[in-house]
Amino acid sequence: MTNERWQARSMPNGAWQSAHVAGPLPEHFGIGTDRQQPVAGPDRISTDASLLRKDFSAEPGIRSARLSVTALGAYQAFVDGKPVGPNTLLAPGWTDFHKRVLYQTYDVTSLVRHGANTLGVLLGGGWYSSPMTWIGFRYTPGPNLLRAQLDLTFVNGKHQTLVTDQSWLTAPAPITFSEIYGGESYDARMVQRGWTMPNFSASHWAAAATAMPPDSDMAVTAEPDLPIQTTITLHPIRMDPANIAHPIVYDMGQNMVGNIRIHVRGPRGTVVRLRYAERLNPDGSIYTENLRNADATDTYALSGDGDETWTPAFTFHGFRYVELSFLGGQPATPPNLATIDGLVYNSLSESSTVRLDSSSETLNKMNQLGAWGQRGNFVSIPTDCPQRDERLGWMGDAGAFWRTGTYNFDIDAFTHKFMADVTDAQTAAGAFTDVSPNVLGPNPGAPGWGDAGVFIPYAAWLQYGDVSVVESSWPAMERWAAFILSSNPDYVRNNAVGNNYADWLAPDQNTPKALINTAYWALVTHEMAEMATALHRPADAEKYQQQYSHIAAAYRSAFVKDDGSVAGNTQTAYLATLFTDIAPPSLRTSMVNHLVRDIEEHGNHLTTGFLGTPFLMFVLDENHTDLAFKLLLSDEYPSWGYMVKKGATTWWERWNGDTGDPSMNSYNHYAFGAVMAWVYQRAAGIDTDPTGPGFHHLTIHPHFDLALPRLHVEYDSAYGTIVSDWQQNLHRFTITIPANTTATVTLPGSRSEKIGSGQHIYMIE
Repeated sequence: MTNERWQARSMPNGAWQSAHVAGPLPEHFGIGTDRQQPVAGPDRISTDASLLRKDFSAEPGIRSARLSVTALGAYQAFVDGKPVGPNTLLAPGWTDFHKRVLYQTYDVTSLVRHGANTLGVLLGGGWYSSPMTWIGFRYTPGPNLLRAQLDLTFVNGKHQTLVTDQSWLTAPAPITFSEIYGGESYDARMVQRGWTMPNFSASHWAAAATAMPPDSDMAVTAEPDLPIQTTITLHPIRMDPANIAHPIVYDMGQNMVGNIRIHVRGPRGTVVRLRYAERLNPDGSIYTENLRNADATDTYALSGDGDETWTPAFTFHGFRYVELSFLGGQPATPPNLATIDGLVYNSLSESSTVRLDSSSETLNKMNQLGAWGQRGNFVSIPTDCPQRDERLGWMGDAGAFWRTGTYNFDIDAFTHKFMADVTDAQTAAGAFTDVSPNVLGPNPGAPGWGDAGVFIPYAAWLQYGDVSVVESSWPAMERWAAFILSSNPDYVRNNAVGNNYADWLAPDQNTPKALINTAYWALVTHEMAEMATALHRPADAEKYQQQYSHIAAAYRSAFVKDDGSVAGNTQTAYLATLFTDIAPPSLRTSMVNHLVRDIEEHGNHLTTGFLGTPFLMFVLDENHTDLAFKLLLSDEYPSWGYMVKKGATTWWERWNGDTGDPSMNSYNHYAFGAVMAWVYQRAAGIDTDPTGPGFHHLTIHPHFDLALPRLHVEYDSAYGTIVSDWQQNLHRFTITIPANTTATVTLPGSRSEKIGSGQHIYMIE
């Protein structure tokens, strides 16, 4: 593996992004302990954690101190007892550790002092050492290793560098068990007080062992996104029962992702046990069947030394309800609502970039569900769900949702990080995979899943005007496009489709797989053509436009009939044909009529799944805005409002989450939340033009309906805040355009004009 030094440059939130400079490092990756080995159990493989420390002395006149850290595992670093990243969790994040590990660089100038100092690190397993997927295997076996470098610069121009080597000392940590799905166990009786401080007696500690990673060509690269951090603290809204002789169940009031922090006092050796769930059983106990093999249990053994506060270091949970039990003793004071806090973890900024308020409480809650679903699943990677034995970067979910996600939060940097995972997972044949990082084997990604390797950078480019994510991903996207074409020379996508999930979880399963596969291929080539133009690659743009034309012709021949009906005769079949513009102009009206008839025959209900739902509202609003709003605001099954009515605080995996298969039933699964992109883009009318991406040129085309008398949306674009406000009772539409941008406004009745920045008011009859 190439050795390199790290030099820091500032980035937000107290962390530092880094660039490489030439310089020697020891001929090993990092340090660990010979003691730490995987421990096999009947259902899981676990590791404990280690303490690592190094004393050093600093001259007076410190100008700057930069600490660069990574691990095969996860770490928490301290300088003289103070945490380097006090709100972070599971650094350095999840990547394919066979190929890449990220490092973080922190400004610790305020922590290092003249004279004696100590650098201490708590090293655990994290994703690296945890069993992965429902099978429960370690994807990257090997010892946990720490790699760190502290660079000191003094006012006299001198430099001092501290690196991880055999001069470091190590000892067992109080964490006796830790893994992602299983939870964490901590024995406070093992705490060595002061171990991160100078003058600590470490005579009984052992010398650290040096080692190389299992993969000698693994790259070490700077973290491009925000670290996983605490963004919100929640407090329980109720507890039941008050009798501590029974397990106490806390309701956090929100399906959240992160950890619980406990505040307890009791006899030495008493164990506090925490178990997690998204729902309750009818008798009020926690419902854990949908967690499958994820134990989702934390334990804390009290030291008995007065008030004790603890939260897990190297795991996280998805939950609304927390069961608290005391084993082997009783607390000194009965638990109350202040006994626990909920720490919300993710890789996002604390504040959402979109705000919505409307006359529909259902729609208002839908907006909240979307934000919380994203908070819960954007944790280093975009997980499909955060609670069961899965938590993988499923590409189909991400591809369907990404445009919505770009409105909810600023995920430009997050996109760069995840696209590195996507390209790392790409096979030698050029196939993107179903999940990234890829832990599911060599199969090519299914249509709609592998295709997300194109949809994700496209959505981020449109939203932020960031062509760099397109440029860095372009070679991988071209290989994916070539892989599909080489496998399907007749332009109907039947081959190399992997697991081929089709329109996953659609109530109507009759959409032909080849139809939806081919429609998604057409969408891939359309977006590739637009991105090629943005990259000033006219030949490539023409190449993909021609491919699109061939695909569209083959699709029409295979699936479209002369009367405007489409093979399968499902909502998804019509939506895919219309949304991709494959429908012949002469048959569009007929196809829309077929679509509307099917919706009406299903009692004005949708029947679409993961791949059809993102198209639904965009197609209907062309000529049937009233029906679009009827579906949007419905609270009957299946609908988004049905989840709201049933008390959901995040989107469900299934339309019938309240009655569906427990083994595949997540209550925090953001894919169906893709509908909110339509609300922002079409209901509120806040969209951008591919010729002026990043909202440099806006396309304001609101769709009004009496079913929603009032809608107010604010979006913090890269150029400033855009405001759309519709007041039906005043017949007034107000739009605010940021400075240095332009917009094309199209209103009902085909009224259209180009405007500049500022506030513009329109009266609508």
